[in-house]
Amino acid sequence: MNNDDEFYDAVTGLDSDESYEGASEASFKDAGVYDVTPRSNGSTSPENGIRKRRTTLPAPMFSRNNFSVWGILKKCIGLELSKITMPIVFNEPLSFLQRITEYMEHTYLINKACLLSDSIERMQVRGLCVSAFAVSAVASQWDRTGKPFNPLLGETYELTREDQGYRLISEQVSHHPPVSAFHAESLVGDFVFHGSIYPKLKFWGKSVEAEPKGTITLELLKHGEVYTWTNPFCCVHNVILGKLWIEQYGTVEILNHSTGDKCVLNFKPCGMFGKELHRVEGYIQDKSKNKLCVIYGKWTECMWSVDPQTYESNKKAEKKEEPEGVDGDDADNMPEVLETVAVIPGSTLLWRISSRPQHSAQMYNFTNFAMSLNELEPGMQATLAPTDCRLRPDIRAMENGDMDQASREKARLEEKQRSARKDRSKDEEEWSTRWFQSGTNPYTSSQDWLYKGGYFDRKYSDLPDIY
Repeated sequence: MNNDDEFYDAVTGLDSDESYEGASEASFKDAGVYDVTPRSNGSTSPENGIRKRRTTLPAPMFSRNNFSVWGILKKCIGLELSKITMPIVFNEPLSFLQRITEYMEHTYLINKACLLSDSIERMQVRGLCVSAFAVSAVASQWDRTGKPFNPLLGETYELTREDQGYRLISEQVSHHPPVSAFHAESLVGDFVFHGSIYPKLKFWGKSVEAEPKGTITLELLKHGEVYTWTNPFCCVHNVILGKLWIEQYGTVEILNHSTGDKCVLNFKPCGMFGKELHRVEGYIQDKSKNKLCVIYGKWTECMWSVDPQTYESNKKAEKKEEPEGVDGDDADNMPEVLETVAVIPGSTLLWRISSRPQHSAQMYNFTNFAMSLNELEPGMQATLAPTDCRLRPDIRAMENGDMDQASREKARLEEKQRSARKDRSKDEEEWSTRWFQSGTNPYTSSQDWLYKGGYFDRKYSDLPDIY
């Protein structure tokens, strides 16, 4: 067994050629979660990090049962919601900059791709790792029905994780339209991961749909490979009445610009009977459109790969069953999830979601990773940029359970931002971003926000006072 195989086994928990012959849905319904996060190498703590990160919040979430948004949303059907002010009770105590940082929760998949050799066989495995990472990047949204705080113009967020080998900086580069730019890089020069997100929100009567416009780019520097994609649509159902639930849908195309290979992932909509809820199916094809492998699973659970012939044979052999679950009268009703992923014999596990804390439901359904994003330990403030969202008083008050103070601070910050915008307009002064600049993505030729560098030099004397 070579080093690639050994690393593959460590990440997936499987032997490289191990298959799940005869595995059933029941076999995996209560399966344990593989601990696949790379361990600390014993180096000193990152300058803005904490070795032992918290696994809970200072206060549980505030009940939303006695609040209604109908009075606010009834005039907004079909409209874009970025300019609509929502009651703070429908937020979660994170900025959207911190929310997009959750893309990095499963960075071990990128590290795995970087460590694989340059053989043709391993090139395909790298594509599988990147595809699994793209799915895992949206997995934290499962049951996350709280709205992150809109970042203030000039707001930033940084995160250094030496245990996972990367550091990240993000900045709110535009307010109308709201655009958040991020740049993450390997601490040892293996990869760069960057993008700019423009989340367009629309209200459709009973649901709110989010379209995460913007390109995401992953560069595997060691292998000279570049991948780009956009995220699927996300929809929160029953925003007026009933149990809130989330689905993601749409086609995600992950293009390897170096080889021409493409992964096409179909995030399936729930459908009439709820049978397709959370399901993802797709394939990797080469530049000649030959299918190399099939990928399937659920973005809320796990992803598997199998060769196309086996997949098609299994599909033909499946017996047709009568659909069960919710009737088709109301597409917004929460379907009952009765099954997990049916594993096809011969499949290989690519990724499995990390377990959440037992008290997650009382903590905005945060993952362990999300729990730590707003943590502020003594001494950190002296290192952080004064624009870092850990220092936002409204988010901090909400995290501490003081909703009245959070509402007052949110209103104050928004008024301060409006006043600053009026002053710039009066002086005919243009807003200047600090860490990112508008430009063209060199691989897609689309408009993008690119990192200028310099953030980690810690020269923050001329940053604006936004809080």
